[in-house]
Amino acid sequence: MQVIKTAVWIIITAILVSFIAMNWTKVPVNIWPLEYDKFVYFEWPVGIIALLFFLLGFLPMWMLYRALGWRLNRRIKSLEGSLRTAAAGEPEAVATATPPASAPLLTSAAEETDATSDTKAES
Repeated sequence: MQVIKTAVWIIITAILVSFIAMNWTKVPVNIWPLEYDKFVYFEWPVGIIALLFFLLGFLPMWMLYRALGWRLNRRIKSLEGSLRTAAAGEPEAVATATPPASAPLLTSAAEETDATSDTKAES
């Protein structure tokens, strides 16, 4: 994958350099108007001007893309951390054994106390 990525960047660079080389004609770029139709201007090559305005449009979107990725990575790490702490805080399930059939049940002991109170009430 890295080889393909490098090849694409080499092709893009070659196209960009050839575009700038073919458009090396200098043109005036008016910066600020003065009186009597005069301007403060710079004479720059057309290719450099095109590259400059391409970067002015590309960089804000690239920065927005990087910020969105950073924010989503922070959110994912936060959720993973909370999941880890929630999983660590849960008690382990403990298996309880059912009492053997010969052991008296709690309900039978309650019935015995009711029976003894009934006999005392009768006397």
